[in-house]
Amino acid sequence: METEFFTTRRYLAVFLPVLPAERLIRSCGDKAPDVPFALIEKQRGAMRLVACDTAALGLGMTPGMALADARARVPDLAVFDHDPQADRQLLEWLADGCERYTPSCALDPPQGLILDISGCAHIFGGTEAALARDLKMRLRRHGLTARIALGATPDSARAKARFGVRTINALPVHALDCDAKVHAALQRAGLKTVGDLAARPRAAFAARFGKDYGRTLARLLEEEDPRITPRRAAPVIQVALNFAEPVARTQDVMAGITHLAQQSAILLQERGEGGRRFEISLFRSDGHVARLAVDTGTPTRDAALLDRLFGERIDTLSDPLDPGFGYDMIHMAVPRSEYLAHVQAGLESKVDVKAEKAALIDRLSVRLGPERIRHFHMGNSHIPERATFERPAQAGPPSAFRTTSQMQEPQMRPFRLFDPPQPVEVTALLPDGPPRQFRWRRHVHLVHSVEGPERIAAEWWRRPAGHEPGKGGLTRDYYRVEDSEGRRFWMFRHGLYGEGGDPRWYLHGLFA
Repeated sequence: METEFFTTRRYLAVFLPVLPAERLIRSCGDKAPDVPFALIEKQRGAMRLVACDTAALGLGMTPGMALADARARVPDLAVFDHDPQADRQLLEWLADGCERYTPSCALDPPQGLILDISGCAHIFGGTEAALARDLKMRLRRHGLTARIALGATPDSARAKARFGVRTINALPVHALDCDAKVHAALQRAGLKTVGDLAARPRAAFAARFGKDYGRTLARLLEEEDPRITPRRAAPVIQVALNFAEPVARTQDVMAGITHLAQQSAILLQERGEGGRRFEISLFRSDGHVARLAVDTGTPTRDAALLDRLFGERIDTLSDPLDPGFGYDMIHMAVPRSEYLAHVQAGLESKVDVKAEKAALIDRLSVRLGPERIRHFHMGNSHIPERATFERPAQAGPPSAFRTTSQMQEPQMRPFRLFDPPQPVEVTALLPDGPPRQFRWRRHVHLVHSVEGPERIAAEWWRRPAGHEPGKGGLTRDYYRVEDSEGRRFWMFRHGLYGEGGDPRWYLHGLFA
């Protein structure tokens, strides 16, 4: 009798025994071969079969067989090049569709999937068997043959699906993820099934075959759960909406999104949090999954705001949504959330300027793209080109700039800087004096007035040799210059005389 162990997790494994052949049939459509065929690739200097269709398998063809031997047995066998990348893409596409059952889905290449369905069976009839039947029906609808098994550990479910058995004890010893020599030794000892191994002490086997043998057997017997690593991290909050009949109208889709936004707002409020990123997955009846996402600059659980943002997101799509035969499920996830305190509303109605500004930034970011709406932030450097930098506005509020009262002396800097600074030819009365005229873009400018210098030393602590002259960056002397036509420039001399070589002049910015 099979031993049962208490566990809080349940796994479902999907094994697609003829995935490469059925993938080829799906891609060929009406031009699919009507004769037995196999997929081949070069292995160990010879062309060998990698996968076969059902008809070829029925004629005795097996993966690993040499193509010459296969042709000798079945002369009219059709062959095609094996494309593992295409098989992987189909497997990932199927994994996307399996997210309708659980967010914890992992690939089991080259021909399998593993789903952690703990606590998910209630969505599909209340039983794990009903969930498995629904999944198998959808795979059959796509022309895919699948073996599905359930288990308390990923290894147990995977082995039962691959070998097509219902109980763990009936699994052959080849189900152990061990070396072929271990399998051969166990069979020579008369141990043919996992049930035979479970009935014997493991200390002797571990001493002969190593500690990995005991760990592998424990996972197969559902005594140790290694868990799976999902393709995507599980979101903080997720809600789903199933439709009895697929919906195709945009109004119905938006109504579903509104309903999910209200549900997620309730869950966020219970946690005292607000979402910063909301993701929508639209599951089409033919297996296609469309994904939409919106970000917010501040934590929110305002369902009306989310409804408006997703509406604008759909309207601004470069590739409009194609409902096909309709969507039968909509899923909303909140992968990023932050603490959001409750705000006591006052008796007087006041306009919340910060909230309106945040809402405006969110709408513009959805319409134009998050990278187009940006803030200036203070940088931790006194070098002009490093003193400020840009970040997307939704990444957070801009850092506070120092006011004039906080500075010992106001720094008059232009708003427009060149990146990189542009070299100019300067004429000065003294080697280390201010400029008198300069040539920029083949035009000579006569200097009418000049202010400076403002000396900015290099960041000596970034130099490999520390505070040592001539090593690393050079000192800069900045001047505010006005030419005879009233145009104002910000230029600097890079380096000092005596630091090695003649200093060069650069134009760094323009004043308005």
